[in-house]
Amino acid sequence: MTKHIVFDARESGTTTGRYMDKLIEHMHKLHPQYQITLLAKPGRVQYLQKLAPNFPVLESDVKEFTFAEQIKLLRQINALRADLVHFPIVQQPILYRGKSVTTMQDLTTIRFRNPAKNLAVFWVKQTVYKWVNRYVARKSIALLAISAHTQHDIATYCRIPLEKITVTHLAADPISDNAEPYKPVAGKQFIVYVGRPLPHKNLGRLLDAFAVLQKTHPELVLVLVGKKDANYARHEERVLREGIQNVVFTDFISEGQLRWLYENCAAYVFPSLSEGFGLPGLEAMVHGAPVVSSSATCLPEVYGDAAEYFDPLSADDIAAKIASVLDNETKRRTLIKKGKRQAAKYSWERTARQTLAVYEKALKPTR
Repeated sequence: MTKHIVFDARESGTTTGRYMDKLIEHMHKLHPQYQITLLAKPGRVQYLQKLAPNFPVLESDVKEFTFAEQIKLLRQINALRADLVHFPIVQQPILYRGKSVTTMQDLTTIRFRNPAKNLAVFWVKQTVYKWVNRYVARKSIALLAISAHTQHDIATYCRIPLEKITVTHLAADPISDNAEPYKPVAGKQFIVYVGRPLPHKNLGRLLDAFAVLQKTHPELVLVLVGKKDANYARHEERVLREGIQNVVFTDFISEGQLRWLYENCAAYVFPSLSEGFGLPGLEAMVHGAPVVSSSATCLPEVYGDAAEYFDPLSADDIAAKIASVLDNETKRRTLIKKGKRQAAKYSWERTARQTLAVYEKALKPTR
């Protein structure tokens, strides 16, 4: 009898959901021996039906980290009588008693506070989230981690055997949209950061480093790509208050503009203090950007020798390593060449095959 797997794709279409969408797409291409049913928010049902026509898609309008997730979603999953459920995020019905596989992206939320959130509310949620991580890690029959660093971090924090966790790296696909010049920096030398402005992203020190860089590179522009929110507003206010010149906050931009920024930047800079994988840097490599990166957590594992690394706690070191790439064309070209080679080591097909292998092992009868 064909085994039935339910895949919780409620985060499809979000930053985290990109992993889900790519995994679903490439598992579908492999024609797995299982019946795989997807759960999705109403607005993503049609997209997933086109992405994976052979995987039935059911609506699930339950928001993450809510009481409805613990009650309504639990009832929906129980009614499907799955042989296995894959939760690609930690947020899930904790009372589900069937077999489950969980992807744990990283433990960043456990270690860093978001100052844009109400302190009391965030503390309560963070406390609950810490407990949920440990509980889910123990109750899941298998776990997936997106880097070896995250694998070891989870095993240590959750006090579980390392062999319970399988590493399934992410991958970076080239942007298919035609490159579209981002006019505010066209014709200028610029460095770029892409991502959210959360505290662990370390943008404060990047701004410190940029202020140092301006003493020797006064025409250089720093482009911060990301949808504006309360955290970005804090950085904008600082830039105005301290008179830091040549900083561009893009807000939302098109995929074509993002591609153009990758392909035309003097360097892509990634100052993060904590990552589960560091996908933006790999995307930059795909498009020929030399990457200057933090040496924290998983980043040296993922980028290998294809990045110039700095101490993310030192603004002076960040500035020095960026300058070493800006001022040395030979080094810059070497990083571009190595970056393309490094990015090519990762593929979503491999991720899909590894995930299906975990399903197969999880579905074997337990003694």
